Amino acid sequence: MSRIKRGIITKKRHKRLLKQTKGYWGQRKNVFRRAKETLLRAMEFAYIGRKLKKRDFRSLFITRISAACKSNDMSYSKFTNGLKQLDIRLNRKMLSQLAIFEPMSFTELVNKAKNKIS
Repeated sequence: MSRIKRGIITKKRHKRLLKQTKGYWGQRKNVFRRAKETLLRAMEFAYIGRKLKKRDFRSLFITRISAACKSNDMSYSKFTNGLKQLDIRLNRKMLSQLAIFEPMSFTELVNKAKNKIS
């Protein structure tokens, strides 16, 4: 019976993981067991970071919209309530872009919201 040499798949898997840990310090880059631990931890932080990024940007958009509303003598909460009553469904990112790049159209939105609330 012929001999079967093993380890091709394992070596491929190890190489793939070690390639991802390139640039890490010490054993974290070249010892499979340490590299795997480190990579799993890094991936967990990356996942958390993606969620935090969304949260941070939402906060930034709200701040921008609020500043633009205040320059038009209106609070953010009244503005969003007015838009909801008018059934204008623009997300915060788009409202923020309007406030920065199209201040005249944003002012029109604020005026429509004011009229609806009053």
